[in-house]
Amino acid sequence: QVALVESGGGSVQAGGSLTLSCAASAYTSSVSNYCMGWFRRAPGKEREGVATIYFNTGTYYADSVKGRFTISKDNAKNTLYLQMNSLKPEDTATYYCAARYSGGYCYGRGPPKMNEYAYWGQGTQVTVSS
Repeated sequence: QVALVESGGGSVQAGGSLTLSCAASAYTSSVSNYCMGWFRRAPGKEREGVATIYFNTGTYYADSVKGRFTISKDNAKNTLYLQMNSLKPEDTATYYCAARYSGGYCYGRGPPKMNEYAYWGQGTQVTVSS
């Protein structure tokens, strides 16, 4: 089991940047035994996968954020990051970090399957104005 706490959200004008952080704390296993990724839910839309890190295939990004967002993880700090550049109004959403138990290295490919991620943070709001 793992607890996740997001931070770093806020309001920014279009073209600006924000960095989101997700602090992870594992209670019954090491954080390294979990896959982790970022999701978001925009007003009036369904939750979607934004970015994930896989051991075997590297990083995944949704087409809508590719080239603008960068996901990274600091294992020493047990923290997941999302660097967001060139923000657009359509990026306005509540951003969530999430985790699923892998039992070791995170193997995967393509968009994360939301129903496989059992652990979620409370979310952090990102608002991008025109």
